[in-house]
Amino acid sequence: MSETTAAARQRVDNAAPPRQRWSRGSLVKKVLLLAGLVVLLLLPIYVQEFWLRTGFAVFGAMIGALGLNLLVGTTGQLSLAHAFFIAVGAVTYTFVSGAPGGTANPYGGLEWPPLVGMVLGVVAAGLAGLAFSPIAARLRGIYLGIASLGLVFIGVHVLNTWTHVTGGFNGRMVPNFSVFGFSFGGSDSPQLAVLGVPFGQAERLWYLGLALSIGAYWFASNLVRSRPGRALQTLRDSEVAASVMGVNVRDYKAKAFMVSSMYAGLAGVLYALSIGSIAPDSFGLALSVQFLAMIVLGGLGSVTGSILGAVFVSALPLVFQEYAGSLPFIVDPGQPGIVASQAAAFMYGGAIVLVVLFEPGGLAGLARRFRRHDRAPAAASAVGPGVEQDRITTPTSADPPTGGSKE
Repeated sequence: MSETTAAARQRVDNAAPPRQRWSRGSLVKKVLLLAGLVVLLLLPIYVQEFWLRTGFAVFGAMIGALGLNLLVGTTGQLSLAHAFFIAVGAVTYTFVSGAPGGTANPYGGLEWPPLVGMVLGVVAAGLAGLAFSPIAARLRGIYLGIASLGLVFIGVHVLNTWTHVTGGFNGRMVPNFSVFGFSFGGSDSPQLAVLGVPFGQAERLWYLGLALSIGAYWFASNLVRSRPGRALQTLRDSEVAASVMGVNVRDYKAKAFMVSSMYAGLAGVLYALSIGSIAPDSFGLALSVQFLAMIVLGGLGSVTGSILGAVFVSALPLVFQEYAGSLPFIVDPGQPGIVASQAAAFMYGGAIVLVVLFEPGGLAGLARRFRRHDRAPAAASAVGPGVEQDRITTPTSADPPTGGSKE
């Protein structure tokens, strides 16, 4: 009995250093996150306007990718309709906050506060996803993907024909965003300078996108770790098992589609603010494919992977376009050759093939693999040479107790 107690104590002592290292690793992670946040907050003071506008576009892509990954990666529902829900958010914001009449906007508009327009854009996209959820609850896999694809074609047709709201084929201008009288763009913006650096539209939109993307990331992370998130993951693995465990399959599928659509609606508002105008061609199938590429590259089911994939896919065409003159084989639009958008598509298309072949977990899975390699030698050194001996000398439940009889 004393040998068993000594062996147990030895294992507890050997297990203490890994717990300490875990605490130190968690502290280092928090310090790195805080340092990254400080860098993002100070970045508008030092970088050029191009990088700020690119960053704002990336923030919008991050939010959309988070929503799609909650649906596809966490819940297991294949959807190609993300572009439709993004269009719903963008059009709702533009119509609700746009002023009717005028040369810049000759179409209808409610001229409500832009904050109300943003909220209504998110709500309208969520309701659209909820309306589609009964169909999603009856289908799965490629059949659900094909059914959701129909929404994209319907959306493009509506954008082209509902001229009073969408502007028709030529689209319409997007009103500037403002909160309680503080404008994030336009000539009517109040003058603002930090450390002698004037903060114009690009700087203000940067902080708007940063705040919204942090909130979206926080909500998605907590949702995945919560009880509903575990139910969604069980639903992805097996609907039968989820139903046996008491999960309402149709209800959770509907809620997942609604939450994903609300993320897409918010991404649509930022997308509209980023490009300054909306047109039907901006919300076609190619946009849905881009978001699907983001979550595949980043890692299906990974919240952090959604961020990494969105940065790669959304920033690449803009960077190529900005430095087209310095990059080989890339030409300006209108010239014979490969333009920036095509080169970017080739890049992340090839990256998807490599990820599927060699690292199905995406960029997040690659990061986890490196962390496991780093922890393996440390864990081996933490396990003392006496542990294996303890395993040999420790009695098992099949052995008779020492000092007793077999009766």
